[in-house]
Amino acid sequence: MENYENEEVVLSEEQGKIEEALLTDNVKEGFLSYAMSVIVSRALPDVRDGFKPVQRRIIYAMNEDGYTPDKAHVKCAKITGNVMGKYHPHGDSSIYEALVRMAQDFSMRYVLVDGHGNFGNLDGDGAAAARYTEARLSKLAVSMVKDINEKTVDFVDNYDGTELEPTVLPCKFPNLLVNGSSGIAVGMATEIPTHNLAEVCDAIEAYAKNSDITVDELMEHMKGPDFPTGGIILGRSGIKKLYETGKGKIVVRGVANITDNGKGRPQIIISEIPYGVNKASLVQKIGQLIDDKVIEGITDVNDETSYKTGVRIVIDLSKESVPEVVLNRLYKETELQTAFNGNMVALVNGAPRLLTLKDMLHEYLEFQVEIITRRTQYRLEKAKNRDHILEGLIIASDDIEEVVRIIKAAENPAEALKEKYNLDDAQVEAILSMTLRKLSRIEGNKLLEERAMIEENICEYNRILESRENIIEVVLQELNEIKKRYSDDRKTFISGEEVSDIDDEDLIKREECIVTLTKGGYIKRMPLDEFSAQNRGGKGHRGLTTKEDDVVDTVVKINTHTDILMFTNLGKVYRIRGYKIPEFSRTSKGIPVVNVIDVAEEEKITAILPVDYYDTVHYLWFATKKGLCKRVVLSEFESIRQNGKIAISLKEDDELLGVKITDGDNIVCFAADNGKMVGFKEEECRAMGRTASGVRGIRLADDETAVSVGTSHEGKYVLVLSEKGYGKMSPVDQYRLTKRGAKGVITIASSEKNGKLAAMRLVNGDEDLIVFTKSGTVIRIRLSDVKISSRNTMGVKIINVGEKERVATVAVVPHDDNSEEEFAEVDNNGEAAEIVEEKEEINEAED
Repeated sequence: MENYENEEVVLSEEQGKIEEALLTDNVKEGFLSYAMSVIVSRALPDVRDGFKPVQRRIIYAMNEDGYTPDKAHVKCAKITGNVMGKYHPHGDSSIYEALVRMAQDFSMRYVLVDGHGNFGNLDGDGAAAARYTEARLSKLAVSMVKDINEKTVDFVDNYDGTELEPTVLPCKFPNLLVNGSSGIAVGMATEIPTHNLAEVCDAIEAYAKNSDITVDELMEHMKGPDFPTGGIILGRSGIKKLYETGKGKIVVRGVANITDNGKGRPQIIISEIPYGVNKASLVQKIGQLIDDKVIEGITDVNDETSYKTGVRIVIDLSKESVPEVVLNRLYKETELQTAFNGNMVALVNGAPRLLTLKDMLHEYLEFQVEIITRRTQYRLEKAKNRDHILEGLIIASDDIEEVVRIIKAAENPAEALKEKYNLDDAQVEAILSMTLRKLSRIEGNKLLEERAMIEENICEYNRILESRENIIEVVLQELNEIKKRYSDDRKTFISGEEVSDIDDEDLIKREECIVTLTKGGYIKRMPLDEFSAQNRGGKGHRGLTTKEDDVVDTVVKINTHTDILMFTNLGKVYRIRGYKIPEFSRTSKGIPVVNVIDVAEEEKITAILPVDYYDTVHYLWFATKKGLCKRVVLSEFESIRQNGKIAISLKEDDELLGVKITDGDNIVCFAADNGKMVGFKEEECRAMGRTASGVRGIRLADDETAVSVGTSHEGKYVLVLSEKGYGKMSPVDQYRLTKRGAKGVITIASSEKNGKLAAMRLVNGDEDLIVFTKSGTVIRIRLSDVKISSRNTMGVKIINVGEKERVATVAVVPHDDNSEEEFAEVDNNGEAAEIVEEKEEINEAED
């Protein structure tokens, strides 16, 4: 070994220079390099094909190796090894996990890998080892690599420079939106929901035809996420926010039905669970809640899921339990209701970017325009080259014997042919590459036919490249072919109901009740059994304390868990759940309605309607005080914002009188304060839009006003009550049908004794009638006690009213046999001979 111990070492000026650097700068630079590597090369999908690099490499490698749908399945270990050896120099577990996910029909909305074997399940069980499972490309996945060899995308060297791999796949459908994506990078993450293929294709077509389209208009085509596990999305506000901003919270609820087990005990059967929820963990959580007594009323829970039945979780309940309450507790305490926090981040030109729905549609459309342009240019060039070759072959075929002679005799056949027929190198090479047998049998007619077809293709390629519109036309045509071949129905239902407060609803028992509203705008809810049945002519209970000069205006029977639509005099509609209307005692005046719904100061509620379902076979029938009417499909009111929605456009000096639910086959009855009523077929008024004003229902004089509206499906008798307490029931068939807009027929004889008509209802005769006076007195009587009379009579006394008191309104409710019965003697004229005193003291009204 040489000894340098005593040798002087001389450093150059450059070698001896020491640069100082902050450690924080080196760490920052190194961390940023690592972060960008993770973002670009691992965690985030490309906006064009919706793939992360490992997914793209798997699909490309399987296609290159021929693992297509028309071939047999191959071992996943072989696929994983090929991908790792050629394109993805990372662990085989990450490659296999990506392969497995693309084969799971509960993870991908449309699977891209056709798996054979155990690929995991909803219980969180992992797939079998790669040596046991087999796979091949799905039919849809083949469309992702179609035309990849026609210079549609760029290729780069793989990690060791021995292979080429695509930077992106051509992807004939918008995979990023259809199958979504999920990933966590350094400092950012992505969570893109899955969607229905047909809806996304429709949205792209709508955007291609109008780039200024709004998100609301796009949502008419693309309703919202469509998860592979189904479920119910609550409301559209979260979807709209996600599409408008790129971020949004979407609440997803599993599908659960309340049934009977056949032995008189209720059951809750869960048939769909939210996307991404572990089913085994959900069942375990329910069992834990039972043990901890967080949820009461559950006697047993069993997971009966199978390949035949699909998801089926059976929850047995006790007889005493309220199934709706238990179900709501499950929504609150378990992942049977969960939130999908959308965050649509993807790589655009190699950089991460938060994208709106329109951004994603734009980027995909531009990508496909580029793909079609590059493919068409490639095909055009190829067609031109073939046309040039055909030109030479046709020349040779016209003088084939001489061509063969020259080839045999000439020392340099290529030069001889060039000189003889004025051909170029490519044409001569094509002639000389043919065998003598094939050359001698060449048919000029076939060459001419092929050249005609080639020239036709050249014209078409040039036409496509002439304009962007022609290119987009091809994009949409191919997209529609994908849609037609692979699309299916939605799996996830989108509910018009926004997320409700489970903390309130799960504690409220379903029960029938009465809601009253005063002209002064005070509202309250009361249990139905607050009113005891009395005989007609009774004086009644004190039912509602009102402020000075205030009177009861509206009374309706509802259910605590039903949607309540509240219609105002100005034609707007608001919605609230029944239990959210505060409950008060019979003698309380209630609270201002402005504390319950966001109603404007100049509005007042004129109609209250309970609605359980919003469909297209039922209608809302509107009537105004000026005698106008219209009907609107009920589904138009499925979505109502907190600040209300226009239900009807009213003309000047008109107000909304009432609203009824109909099915298109009703007889509609209009009654006015002049004692007349008109009845006509509902179909005489066509269905209109929400904002229409309507048409004339009953003809009125200037000083007359419509007071009530009813439908034939409500009962077989017409019940009328005058403002001085006289009433009667008459068979509905005594009223002849008229045309819409007629003056009507007499329904109660109007006189100074009984006053004007106050209310009209259609009843069956076995209900109870609740009558409210303008001073707040209320009485409940059996309709079986009311005399059935002809239509042109005055009727009998229903309620005693003072000289200055008048009937305000009435409500018809089912008869209650358990109600307290108090009787008053009645003389032959129907007048009350004796008034029964109340048995209980009336508390002072609440201020």
